[in-house]
Amino acid sequence: MSEVLVLENISKSFGKRLIIDNVSLSVREGEVFGFLGPNGAGKTTTIKMILGLLSIDSGRISVMGYDIEKNFEKAMKNVCGIVENPDMYGYLSGYDNLRIHARACGVPNKRIDEVVEIVGMQNRIKDKFKTYSLGMKQRLGIAQALLHNPKIMILDEPTNGLDPAGIKEVRDLLKQLAHEQGISVFVSSHILLEMQQMCDTVGIINSGRILRIGNVDELTHSATQGLYRYKLRPMDKAVQLLQENAPDRISSIGEDYIVIRLSEQEIDILNRRLMENNIGIYGLTPVEASLEQIFMEITGGGNVVV
Repeated sequence: MSEVLVLENISKSFGKRLIIDNVSLSVREGEVFGFLGPNGAGKTTTIKMILGLLSIDSGRISVMGYDIEKNFEKAMKNVCGIVENPDMYGYLSGYDNLRIHARACGVPNKRIDEVVEIVGMQNRIKDKFKTYSLGMKQRLGIAQALLHNPKIMILDEPTNGLDPAGIKEVRDLLKQLAHEQGISVFVSSHILLEMQQMCDTVGIINSGRILRIGNVDELTHSATQGLYRYKLRPMDKAVQLLQENAPDRISSIGEDYIVIRLSEQEIDILNRRLMENNIGIYGLTPVEASLEQIFMEITGGGNVVV
């Protein structure tokens, strides 16, 4: 897949404070790229530079091969962005709000019907904007952003303030746009669970620096490869046995379980050793990592929502 958005060694300072430190990443066609980090990590500043709302101190940003500083208009024709919650005319219908924007952009009215169908608002599009829930307002904002057929959509914390149903609606819509419509989605958030469910690829940023970029499934799988959760009785005897024979393999110890890193061959050996010492095995399951665990391991913690 081709690269739609490329950031190369981007840096930005406010006064003497370095906010973005040599950030590089790329977003491919038709993928949801999650920009993950705690509050104050530099997510919004990076997005504002991508959208041309802030100048770049050093480095290069390109959209569809167009440098945003040298070919700003050509680059921005391929971009749409929602940095905050959509704010439209409350006394007008959703359709009339879209019609005003379409006229300003020189977009034909038939495109309005297309984007309304894409975001699934056919039944409510003639209702006044002020009657919409926050989730519906977000969907209408996405419809507005889609009017000019962008190649990439940039969203900053799109699920902030939404209830669980609204969050799921937005999440499913963004995945549909990427995987069915072929529109790349670059979405920032500090809500880890949402990012894991929504994104194909994530980039983790902290203190203005990229710490890790990778496929979500690959990141979570590699972090827990070979980790198994044992539920054993008696626990004190099991812990003593493992600490004496394999202390370097123990990952964590809970009230009624032990997590230990083993190869498949070593599982059989350990099981026999446990039974020989009259320790009962009441549960044995491979450990599945979450994006939360990956984030905490990479950053050492942070102001995030799980």
